[in-house]
Amino acid sequence: MDVWAWLWIAWIGAFIVIEAVAIKRKGPGDTLSEKVWKWFSLKGPKGHLKWWQALLRFGFLAFWAWLTIHFLSGGRFL
Repeated sequence: MDVWAWLWIAWIGAFIVIEAVAIKRKGPGDTLSEKVWKWFSLKGPKGHLKWWQALLRFGFLAFWAWLTIHFLSGGRFL
């Protein structure tokens, strides 16, 4: 394995450790899920979205759609 493989493995390992500690603490806003919900206004009061909240949600959805296509196509698309 090359250095990049080890760096990605370390990055994934760090994420697992950080998320495990956050889950064990059970504090509000500790986990990545809770952060993403806050950053992208995915959880909150029901009703009409502000323009910037809709834009954030669209950006979030567009990124994950692109990443899914990118991974599943082997990078042939985008």
